[in-house]
Amino acid sequence: MTTRAEALPITVRGVTKTYGRVHALDDVSLDVKSGEFLTLLGPSGSGKTTLLMVLAGFTRPDRGSLRFGEDEMIRTAPHLRGVGMVFQNYALFPHMTVAGNVGYPLRLRGVPKAEQAERIERALELVQLGGYGARGIEQLSGGQKQRVALARSIVFEPRILLMDEPLSALDKKLRDRMQIELRHLHEQLGMTTVYVTHDQREALTMSDRIAVVNHGRIMQLATPQQLYDRPENKFVADFIGDSTFLAVTRDGQGVRYGGARLQMDGAVPAGDDLLLMIRPERVRLLDGEAPEGTNVLDATVTELVYQGESYLLYARLEDGTEIAVRGAIREGTFAKLPRAGSAVKLGLHRADTVVIADGSS
Repeated sequence: MTTRAEALPITVRGVTKTYGRVHALDDVSLDVKSGEFLTLLGPSGSGKTTLLMVLAGFTRPDRGSLRFGEDEMIRTAPHLRGVGMVFQNYALFPHMTVAGNVGYPLRLRGVPKAEQAERIERALELVQLGGYGARGIEQLSGGQKQRVALARSIVFEPRILLMDEPLSALDKKLRDRMQIELRHLHEQLGMTTVYVTHDQREALTMSDRIAVVNHGRIMQLATPQQLYDRPENKFVADFIGDSTFLAVTRDGQGVRYGGARLQMDGAVPAGDDLLLMIRPERVRLLDGEAPEGTNVLDATVTELVYQGESYLLYARLEDGTEIAVRGAIREGTFAKLPRAGSAVKLGLHRADTVVIADGSS
């Protein structure tokens, strides 16, 4: 288990699942590359967990196709799909030892006992629990239980690993550390991984690509950087990161805001309902003349918030819209920042001037 698995690609075509009048999945199509770490990201009720359960075989869709490699899997029972699964609540057997839990998939597959012991210990070492086999589940911390569940899911060397919000029960510090460890383990084992979360930062940290899901549909599928820097619609831009949206009007190949034509590098999307997306960390307080290629917004400061390593400044634009500006604090700089009531000029570089379609659903 220290070599890369022969990972399988996943192909989803036209998968639909309804519960009464509710479309949990609405004609979903998706390609997961062999060996990829893909995250399904969305709010509660978006359909991301339903899609994962379709992959696992616990939910039968009303229609559609699901292939692992070249094999159609829609009618294949969960235990015959050969996938590893990590559940949100870990689903460990409390009456078994750590080794008993990890070895359960091997016993189901009839692996000889001598080989079981070797593979169990190897899996535990991979998740940094070497020597924990004899312990009871009740003796473990939350983070250790999560590692046991992960070891159980990889001990039989599956080519596909599915994870349903496995870090949600951990405290923030441990969750942040486990995100990196899970990513490193994925790279080491090489299996195709599909991960479900509602935590945007978790998705950005761990994923090769992210599928943003809402109302049973995939709103955008892209790399973390593409999703953050160039979202295709308001829902994606609003769900991933903090944003303010300003209505802009089309002007030939460009757009205008407040009578001024905006400088920008990216293309203007089709349609007339257009929005300028402003990320707080991309806006700058201008002191003097604006650098070349910078769009300038006149505003009045309404509030200044100290956040330790950074500040958050709220300012009201001339049309009444309030936007946020986030910047780093260095020694002595916070005292020099403008306070409420001050007139300021805000700069947005053309490379950070992103116009999106108002497709928010």
